[in-house]
Amino acid sequence: MKIAFRPKLLDCLAAYNKAQFGKDLAAGITVGVLALPLAMAFAIASGVSPTAGIWTAIVAGFIIAALGGSRVQIGGPTGAFIPIIYGIVAVHGTANLLGATLLAGAMLLAMGLARLGQLIRFIPVTVVIGFTNGIAVVIFLAQIKDFFGLAIDNLPAEFFARIKALATHAHTVDPPTLALALACFFFLLFYNRLAQKLKLLQRAPGPLAVLLVGTLVAVVFDLPVATIGSRFNGIPQELPAFGLPAVSIHDIGKLISPAITIALLGAIESLLSARVADGQIDDRHDPNQELMAQGLANMAAPLFGGFAATGAIARTSTNARAGGRTPVAGMIHSLVLLAIVLLAAPLAAYVPLATLSAIVMVVAINMGEWHHFRELRRFSYNYRIILLATFFVTVLFDLTIAVELGMVLACLFFIYRMSELTRVERLPLHEAASEPRFLYPDGTMRVAAWQLFGSLFFGAVNKLEALLDPAAGHPEIVILDMTQLIQLDTTGLEGLDNLLDKLEKRGCRLLICGLNTQPGSLLRRSGFIDHLGIDNVCTDLTAALARATLLLPNLMGSEEDD
Repeated sequence: MKIAFRPKLLDCLAAYNKAQFGKDLAAGITVGVLALPLAMAFAIASGVSPTAGIWTAIVAGFIIAALGGSRVQIGGPTGAFIPIIYGIVAVHGTANLLGATLLAGAMLLAMGLARLGQLIRFIPVTVVIGFTNGIAVVIFLAQIKDFFGLAIDNLPAEFFARIKALATHAHTVDPPTLALALACFFFLLFYNRLAQKLKLLQRAPGPLAVLLVGTLVAVVFDLPVATIGSRFNGIPQELPAFGLPAVSIHDIGKLISPAITIALLGAIESLLSARVADGQIDDRHDPNQELMAQGLANMAAPLFGGFAATGAIARTSTNARAGGRTPVAGMIHSLVLLAIVLLAAPLAAYVPLATLSAIVMVVAINMGEWHHFRELRRFSYNYRIILLATFFVTVLFDLTIAVELGMVLACLFFIYRMSELTRVERLPLHEAASEPRFLYPDGTMRVAAWQLFGSLFFGAVNKLEALLDPAAGHPEIVILDMTQLIQLDTTGLEGLDNLLDKLEKRGCRLLICGLNTQPGSLLRRSGFIDHLGIDNVCTDLTAALARATLLLPNLMGSEEDD
């Protein structure tokens, strides 16, 4: 298999000019400023340091932009990863999180090299909506501790234990923290409406504005609230140490399942983001190249202390709206973050955790597609069951289990629907019924014709049993009209083999007609037609009846000899 590795950047540079660089520069600065508070907030919500979030955005963001298959994709830590990362840190520790991320990167790279990018689109929209909304709920619940300032040392990752811990410590609410968090929450929630009225705010991203305002209020009024400085000792104003994660060889087996979860969610999220961006800039991304870039980014980020990254829908959309049209904008966004770390890192120590929790809560509310719940009554029971099952399992248990359950349910319902569309109907043969040679003395038909509709596969092969039902009579020739049969699988082929054997034991001859390409190819390759006899394969029903006319006298002669 030929490996195609061609980043979108190479196509863009061919016609790159100064005017486009100006647009990319403005967009890159805008997104870089927007990414700063989100990177810190997502990292803290995930149970790791804000420094890890920033370096994830810098390293992974640069690689995703430079080597990806989308013109405007912005990569970095995202809200969707929060419950996954938090759970891994709680169970396996930070070092193993980096190891799981590196493994996930290798999986994503392998998926891209194997050209599996298109397969991600086969995940049903009901499953995507279910786990996306479920993740939003999990993120929201995880922020209650810092939002209310609850005195909980380690918030459990498991849902029921988390709810119990929050309820047990509900009396430890810190009023200054809650007041600041509520103010930041509602300010950000209605920021866009406010920005439309005040031109000064239109150029400032909402998360950055609330970060600056919340920090300023906490400093000016000397609020006794937790900050990045008090919990994490600020952000180092230096490059991180480069090296492989300190993962024990004995822990690798335990990390495979978390790595698969990271890779699966990263693939879905990045390709969904790229597809949304395509609609904004009228372009088409390369999904396989995008997966390869995501893989390389997730393999590189842990070497700098970073963790899982993927395409960020909100930041990518902001990049497109700000005028970014090439990967250069995404690369600039990473350089802007690098400059902020090297020049202004000490200021981050004053940022209140309540402000960051408010930012994450608003992100959680915005990432959920809540209108789908209101519209559930318009859709089938299958749709509702898949969406709600995926949603509740994501919230209560685990994303991986939720996606697996959603996919299994979707497959089972699909099989059921396809089996319902597959029909085996008896054809009346009115003209043949008037010819004496087609009739037994009692007037019943010596020839029966059946037509197959749809797909004869493992979920519908039992429908062939209708041809052997005693109530259908005892014809000497059975004709199968396959003009409406579009697909046949090996189980369906086995069903036809069994039908042929049982009819032969009854002394009945089988004829088939109207073979389409796929069923015909399988019947020939399997040897079924050789067993049946090429003369018993007819072009259409008329030809099959003509063949039956030739066979009937011989069959009658055989009966007389017996």
